[in-house]
Amino acid sequence: MSSTQTFYADAVLFDMDGTLTDSIQAVEAAWGKVAKDIGQDPAYVIAATHGKRAVDNLAAFKPYIKEHEMDDEVTKFEESILFYADAYNTHGPGSRSNSFSNSPMDSPLRSPASSGFGTPDLTPASSAPSSRASSIISSQSRRPSFASRLQNLLRMSAVPETHVYQPTFEDAVMESNHNEIVDEEALDQKTRRDELEAWQIEAASVDRSVRILPGVKRLMNSIPAGRYAVATSGAKTYAHGCMTRVGITPPPVTITADDKRLKAGKPAPDPFLLAAKCLGYDASKCVVFEDSPSGIRAGVSSGAIVIAVCTSHERSKIENCGAHFLVENMNSVQCEVEGDKLKFTITV
Repeated sequence: MSSTQTFYADAVLFDMDGTLTDSIQAVEAAWGKVAKDIGQDPAYVIAATHGKRAVDNLAAFKPYIKEHEMDDEVTKFEESILFYADAYNTHGPGSRSNSFSNSPMDSPLRSPASSGFGTPDLTPASSAPSSRASSIISSQSRRPSFASRLQNLLRMSAVPETHVYQPTFEDAVMESNHNEIVDEEALDQKTRRDELEAWQIEAASVDRSVRILPGVKRLMNSIPAGRYAVATSGAKTYAHGCMTRVGITPPPVTITADDKRLKAGKPAPDPFLLAAKCLGYDASKCVVFEDSPSGIRAGVSSGAIVIAVCTSHERSKIENCGAHFLVENMNSVQCEVEGDKLKFTITV
């Protein structure tokens, strides 16, 4: 038997992923690769990172990243999320060509391959797998060995001095070193191409497209402009990329993880406090929509009324995080303007 409850608020503060949009599969694929890179259990890393800023997660799981490199690393990581989200429809069964003719290396979106960031089996090992190495080496087997080239050069030096150029032993060593470097570079390039192709195939094999969640568009359309904001643990690349992919225009107040005004991310209340301040309202007079344990705790700490949606976590995982209301999705929430207030009706 359903029941309804009503309350009033001045403004709305939305989390993004898992609340407005669903890019969970792409996010989990990207964090799963990070887990593989560092030898951790993907399930553990995925659970530990959800609802938190990429900068905090990367600092925790990849502490060797230098501070001045972190912004670039976050951007590369978030670009990898969007590539996972788009690959099925761009390069896989969902595309018209169903081919990899448009390589992510050549697209405006920097692939983690070209940027140097790890993606599925993309970071080259110190040496190529033996099968790949042998195929490359065999293709160069007709090339004279260093010993043969050196013998030829020494024979040339014994010929009467009628040549302008007389190679020396040192010349042979230098030539050999140069050729070995060229060989290593060619091998490395071939390895990277093979690994990029393998990554493309894996990334494109599953539809991880970003989707808008139930009831979101209707609810957002019922809230006047200037009365709602987004406060997300995603940085600008990922946040704006997700919203625009599902037809949501990022509101003027969109607080992303790379906002330099933030001292801390969720579960600290800072993102919601800053969003409320930028809207011109007290956070305690706002309502927060969240899906993750860390985000729910951040909303509660901000003093706002918190509505938790069971869109990314089982009810049992979030029901004890302090939310004032717990709903399946935003179809259970109605909003209407009443005077200078927003009236919310919750069906539970």
